[in-house]
Amino acid sequence: MDDAMDDDIRALYQEVILDHGKNPRNFRHPDDAPLEAHGNNPLCGDKLTVYVRLGEGDTIEDAAFEGRGCAISIASASMMTGILRGKTVAEMERLFGAFHTMCTGEGEIDAAAGREFEDDIDKLRVLSGVKQFPMRVKCATLAWHTVNAAILGEQGASTE
Repeated sequence: MDDAMDDDIRALYQEVILDHGKNPRNFRHPDDAPLEAHGNNPLCGDKLTVYVRLGEGDTIEDAAFEGRGCAISIASASMMTGILRGKTVAEMERLFGAFHTMCTGEGEIDAAAGREFEDDIDKLRVLSGVKQFPMRVKCATLAWHTVNAAILGEQGASTE
């Protein structure tokens, strides 16, 4: 890929992150979501509460969040809550693994997960640039750690 293309892609990724950061989707506290957890990233000051309602077959029927944080943290939570709706808990865990690998740059995304979640991974790729800034990996993954904590019945998640 040439430098001009790299610059165009970076600009598009920044635009998507800023859009989700300024206009987050699913930013609400649903009355009927029995599962919730609080997420904290003390290094950046991100604080999120994630709400989840599971349905039949451990399917995520609703996912939403509230809180404050940097654009990366809010964008990640916004994108995550939309992507997880309709997925099972097991699918969420596999997708989180793929997303974490993409953000850290440690290893390769599992080929099966890559095929299973190809569209979702393509959407989340806008956040993969954080691998160049290890402190920002925690911003991008906070919501994912927090939704996992909510589903496991834990009170919270911290990036520390």
